[in-house]
Amino acid sequence: MEESLYKRGDVISGAVLTGLGVFIVSEARGWDYFTVDGPGPGFFPMWYGIAMIAMSLVLVVSGLRQAAGPERVNWREVGNALMTWAAFSVCVALLKVLGFLLAFGLLTLFVVAVMYRRPLPVAFAVAAANVAGFYILFPLALNLELPVGIFGF
Repeated sequence: MEESLYKRGDVISGAVLTGLGVFIVSEARGWDYFTVDGPGPGFFPMWYGIAMIAMSLVLVVSGLRQAAGPERVNWREVGNALMTWAAFSVCVALLKVLGFLLAFGLLTLFVVAVMYRRPLPVAFAVAAANVAGFYILFPLALNLELPVGIFGF
């Protein structure tokens, strides 16, 4: 049973990600969590680290609870994960050129239309709603500037 757990990698990767989450939380504790102006530099890393710890512990527990036996790799799921990662990387690369809102809108459009195979009107609606939500939350509600691109938004 132990050999199959290590071959799957869920337990090992979950343990490593738990360690990374603990490191992120420990580093974020040294930064201001909340300032007079609102959330400080430690706010998002703290919650990101906590979420990483929680999800990686779920991965470890589910890996330990699975019965021993060979598990086939679902290459379609692996391809989807790699394609999503590549799309996110392109989004980050386009951030300075197009600005956050447009780059993130294109990422959302790609994920909904290509990865989830939804019709284009649905994908455009979801992308527009996400962009509007980020615009309402950050520039309007929190008065924080998002990266602006060549089009001015």
